[in-house]
Amino acid sequence: MLTIYLDTCSLQRPLDDQRQIRVRLETEAILAVLEQIENGKLALLDSEILRYEIYRTPNLQRQQHITEILTLSHIIIKLNPAIEQLSYRLQNVGIKPLDALHLATAEQAKADYFCTCDDKLLRRAQKLDILETHVLSPLQLLEALKL
Repeated sequence: MLTIYLDTCSLQRPLDDQRQIRVRLETEAILAVLEQIENGKLALLDSEILRYEIYRTPNLQRQQHITEILTLSHIIIKLNPAIEQLSYRLQNVGIKPLDALHLATAEQAKADYFCTCDDKLLRRAQKLDILETHVLSPLQLLEALKL
């Protein structure tokens, strides 16, 4: 079964302002992926770093939304030295610390796909040759999964 790591911004996309076409399209893509997860066709990865970032979110509605989605996951990846080490390598190539932890977690968990709405992270991560996990936008993920 394919495994998916949705970062915090992609998990929150359905709660963003839907007046922009891009946001609406990405929301629909995320909802389609979540439907496949609910139907047992894809596996969602959860992590300690996702939980940490969620609990730092001051908006309770967003916290509850993401926490509810993460109940679909049966796998919680715990922070470990290998993730920390890879995270430092990712930071050294310009990826922000929390983003680096998310990416490193997905990579160490051998996720098939890492999904983000963050354009800067997407551009930088897609240029890296040290990751086996495919880093995609929600629309690219939808296309890759042929949904």
